[in-house]
Amino acid sequence: MNLDMDRRAFLQSLAAASAGLCVPAWAESRDAAVLPVRLFGATGEQVTMLGLGGYHIGWTTERDAQEVLELAIAEGVRFYDNAYAYGGGEAERRYGRYLIPRHRDEIFLMTKTGAKTYAQAKAELEESLRRMEVDQIDLWQLHDLRTPADVDNRIEQGVLKAVEEALAEGKIRYAGFTGHASPTAHKHMLTRTASSGLFAALQMPVNVVDAFASHSFIEAVLEPARRQGLAVLAMKSLADGRFFAEKIVKERTTWTTDTPVIPRAVSIETAHQFVWSLPVSVLITGAEKAAFLKEKITFARRFQAMTDADRQNCIEQVAATLIDARTEYYKARS
Repeated sequence: MNLDMDRRAFLQSLAAASAGLCVPAWAESRDAAVLPVRLFGATGEQVTMLGLGGYHIGWTTERDAQEVLELAIAEGVRFYDNAYAYGGGEAERRYGRYLIPRHRDEIFLMTKTGAKTYAQAKAELEESLRRMEVDQIDLWQLHDLRTPADVDNRIEQGVLKAVEEALAEGKIRYAGFTGHASPTAHKHMLTRTASSGLFAALQMPVNVVDAFASHSFIEAVLEPARRQGLAVLAMKSLADGRFFAEKIVKERTTWTTDTPVIPRAVSIETAHQFVWSLPVSVLITGAEKAAFLKEKITFARRFQAMTDADRQNCIEQVAATLIDARTEYYKARS
């Protein structure tokens, strides 16, 4: 497969923009133990280029959750993702047990609400604060936007009002929104809030398959987000584990394919380097075991931006693989 010239030029322009997010090495040297940092959109904040996802913290064992969090801090991860719904609240409670008491002042803390109404958003924020035992969250995001109609409904039901109040009350420092399913939903939220200055960030899937997919977050959302000064938080950089031949969750196989992206087309590290070579502030990785996180930390520490040729070769290698149609299962098809 050959990418058309317009998309090729577009990806090259995005890669050039990524350099503007990187903080010079001399600035990073203030604390060598911390992973390399990037700018958090137009806020002026600096965040580590690798962040820890909270979803896996909610369902793994108590011991593994504690080990992952302790390793993350020790190895320099300073961005921490979570959500009200993860593990029925256990992910946030585990942050409150193992992360917050000793390290609150060192980290950038994020959680999310799937609320569809003003009252639900207010209640979930208070519960998230209580579970994690904090007075303020650095980034609070509206979670899992599905469609433009979903965006409109949440706005009509007062969810943005809840965000505005949380900011004014100092319960959150910044706000954002997330979604797995629809670039169109993201674009719609960007359009509806373009002049509000309400949001500082958005979160979305970013991976090498998405780069050439017909329903692409990279193509549809990255540039308008950058124009508005929003930090882009990358997730599903391995398509939620579906880049591999097999995915095992809680000792149960949940996915198999005869045409895995990894290692058939690219390596795990190359898949991560591809994402970091785009203008993303943070790549959020899920890890239910410390060894999985350690690998990603190694990738972050030795990251070097891909050249246009390397990035193009990566895309071509993956595009030439017969990718299972279910790989990006979380996306809507319209």
